[in-house]
Amino acid sequence: MTALPSDIEIAQSAKLEPIVQIASKIGLTEDDLEFYGKYKAKISLDAIKRVRGRARGKLIYTTAITATPAGEGKTCTAVGITQALGKLGKNVIACLREPSLGPTFGIKGGAAGGGYSQVVPMEDINLHFTGDIHAIGSAHNLLAAMVENHIKHGNELGIDPTRIIWRRTMDINDRQLRQIVVGLGGSANGVPCESGFDITAASEIMAILCLTDGINDLKERLGNILVGYTYDRRPVYARDLKAVGAMAVLLKDAIKPNLVQTLEGQPVFVHGGPFANIAHGNNSVMATMTALGLADYVVTEGGFAADLGAEKFFDIVCPQYGLQPDVVILVATIRALNHHGGVPRDKLSETNLEALRSGCANLRKHIENIRQYGLPLVVAINRFPTDTDEEIEVVREVCAELGVKAPVSDVVARGGAGGIELAEAVLEVLESESAELRPVYDKSMTLEQKIEALATRVYGAEGVAYSVEAKRALDEIRAAGGGDLPVCVAKTQLSLSDDPALRGAPTGWTLTVRDARPAFGAGFVVVLTGKIMTMPGLPKRPAAEAVDIDESLKITGLF
Repeated sequence: MTALPSDIEIAQSAKLEPIVQIASKIGLTEDDLEFYGKYKAKISLDAIKRVRGRARGKLIYTTAITATPAGEGKTCTAVGITQALGKLGKNVIACLREPSLGPTFGIKGGAAGGGYSQVVPMEDINLHFTGDIHAIGSAHNLLAAMVENHIKHGNELGIDPTRIIWRRTMDINDRQLRQIVVGLGGSANGVPCESGFDITAASEIMAILCLTDGINDLKERLGNILVGYTYDRRPVYARDLKAVGAMAVLLKDAIKPNLVQTLEGQPVFVHGGPFANIAHGNNSVMATMTALGLADYVVTEGGFAADLGAEKFFDIVCPQYGLQPDVVILVATIRALNHHGGVPRDKLSETNLEALRSGCANLRKHIENIRQYGLPLVVAINRFPTDTDEEIEVVREVCAELGVKAPVSDVVARGGAGGIELAEAVLEVLESESAELRPVYDKSMTLEQKIEALATRVYGAEGVAYSVEAKRALDEIRAAGGGDLPVCVAKTQLSLSDDPALRGAPTGWTLTVRDARPAFGAGFVVVLTGKIMTMPGLPKRPAAEAVDIDESLKITGLF
């Protein structure tokens, strides 16, 4: 068995097409682009406006079963089927999220696909790219500075320094900054108060960027950001601090989707990067809706498993814009199913059919969840070199019992050619089945009813328990007018439950809600469960240790 070159070696050996040629494949001209070198460009707002109102293409949504800590290839599958559809002569665009520097230098080492199923230029996408995430962090921290500057210079609004809820943000995993005290050193340095840092992917401004449909909507959403409360408990918004215009200026380029390409020359919009375990986990609405006006098929993906990114797309994103997937791809791997069957991490590649059958409970639950949303699906078995035909047949049998197609995807090793079976199965389902999205909860339900619906119907919990802090926070959100908003649950990605140690499809457990945060600009309420953190930490051996650059500026160590 010949080992594949590393992801970065494959990416660096690829011959890229000039981005203007990629744009021409979807009817965009040089005048529609704002160039960032030869191989990256932003789509102008004029071009985006021009394609609005066109007939929409078919939306193919890619999600996954609950993965192992190593990840199982959901982005690879999304890129791979895009390449496969291209080989079949289809007009297709992929829409993906921008990688955060936190995972790039932490656990993942990059998030632009893998093997021969990648988006390029891989190094640029995984590092600073076109600066969108930095712009979001700057806008976020500008607002934090303006809040405390207002207090320092007379506090006309009467903001209570102990009730500021707007924290700070940065795009690197740094657990030391989760909880901090600012304003120390005397009155010249401001007023002492508690604060903290979230990773930029969890910023409400990241969510706003991904959910807005234009500059005017962006400014309205920014103005609706709740930053804290006055001494007499009145809410204070970003618009009260006259911060909206400056924040919007910082985001004027970041709002535009970025155009790049797959290894095989299909167009890809990479825009926005919210995590699905602590935010809403999907690329920008502007990118997806623009793509739907330019292509017959649009492939997108949501972060982590179907109980996270997909749930939030179905319950938060789609209802706002009348979107719905036409088909869902649910990615599964043998090693992830072995993990859910109780196999230790160092033995996941060994054949263990009993554990595999037990682990398929997780696959069954995700299939059940997608179907309750009224959506047709295909299971993509993302093949690893150690998978045996016998193991694959076990998964196929489980899917056949449930009436679901389960083609094998070999896109990492073979690129688009390895995704033809998957692409043909997806096209067949698109022809034979129709979608009718049914969100799990509706606007009229209370915040607690929405949380309970997700806990019991999607995660498999028996019920919900609330901390004193969570109850108080939900009451304050209601009092500020947020009672009818959807909920964005922050939850571990390693389990259907809120406990990362519970594998498979756990039952008999209770979802613990420890806090809640208003995100009025984004249009949802963030619900913090279990021990989830909005600022991750680096692992014992961070991926950053392997990253290097030589005199010719060639980068190594990204994977």
